[in-house]
Amino acid sequence: MNSQIKNDQADIGNPKPDSPKPSNLKWGRRGTAGVSFASTISFDKVDVILGGKKILNQLDLTLLRGEIVCLLGESGSGKSTILRIIAGIQQIDSGTVSINKTVVSDANYNLEPQKRGVGLMFQDFALFPHLTLLENVAFGLSNLKNTEKYRQANAALLRVGLSGRENDYPHMLSGGQQQRLALARTIAPRPGVIMLDEPFSGLDSKMRETVRAETLAVLREINATTIIVTHDPEEAMLLGDKIILLRNGQVIQNDSSINVYHHPIDIEVARFLSPVSEIIGMVKNGQVETPLGAIKTPKKPDGQKVIIAIRPVDAIEMYDKKPGTRGRLISKREALGVDIYEVQVEHMEQLISVRQRSNPNFLVGSDVFLRINMQHVLVFDQE
Repeated sequence: MNSQIKNDQADIGNPKPDSPKPSNLKWGRRGTAGVSFASTISFDKVDVILGGKKILNQLDLTLLRGEIVCLLGESGSGKSTILRIIAGIQQIDSGTVSINKTVVSDANYNLEPQKRGVGLMFQDFALFPHLTLLENVAFGLSNLKNTEKYRQANAALLRVGLSGRENDYPHMLSGGQQQRLALARTIAPRPGVIMLDEPFSGLDSKMRETVRAETLAVLREINATTIIVTHDPEEAMLLGDKIILLRNGQVIQNDSSINVYHHPIDIEVARFLSPVSEIIGMVKNGQVETPLGAIKTPKKPDGQKVIIAIRPVDAIEMYDKKPGTRGRLISKREALGVDIYEVQVEHMEQLISVRQRSNPNFLVGSDVFLRINMQHVLVFDQE
């Protein structure tokens, strides 16, 4: 019977996937991933034009040794293009790219990817289906003698919790295990730069949280300069020492995660980072009168039209009794102890969104009272 099954599979071009083995393999002991010699990266007025469209537009960017940076922006803003340029698989049209102050790309020159000391983990993992797990990880270690190559590959597999699966093939792994394998293959050569393109997008929410935390621990251990592309602002806040926001091929804001969140450079950045309720008003005597009360605007001149942006968290709190601005609770969505509410306030067309701890006294259709935390209200000039 078993031989018949094997013969049946051999008759097909690609073997049928085996049932994934249990995915409860523990990650290896922290602090055992090895250390890289981190690199600096610099983009100087880099242009990239693809299909007649300018993807990067005079991009200036510097990444310091050992920092973990998240690239954030809308689709088409240039995030993945930056990774491909650093990896050496995308030619630039003008400007220069340097690694450790040595030019690796300009309009007429592109250093080969294998000579750059960088590791790129693709969104789809790009595993070699015909190679075992050990062979997948050892693939990028061809410059080492066999003994050292397989020792280093085994160490990487052990760190990501795949020890004992060396002779299995990628199709025998679950999605989370394939992600671990891709990470092991990326860190095994101990590159000076590690790049991850949407590494957690294919994982379910429960697995994503665990894999993300363990991956971050590995990246901290390796100490390589790390670039993570993500569309998820919350993920960027959790992972990055810095967030670099891109728009139309240019850097809009480059700062610590905390500063980018609390001090977004414009309303578009604020909208991208989180939902906001917006009120348009005019500054008079250093403040703007709104249906939620007076909002102080000490840095804005009288007569300036502004947008008041109020996030659902921190900037506003809701109570079932006075004091506060009266509103009518229009909707309530329970979300694991932190509920999402929408409140109608008189003289406001837009509903106010609030996220806070569940309260059984908040009933749809009842009156509630909103209080503003002025320290977390954002004020932007209206263009």
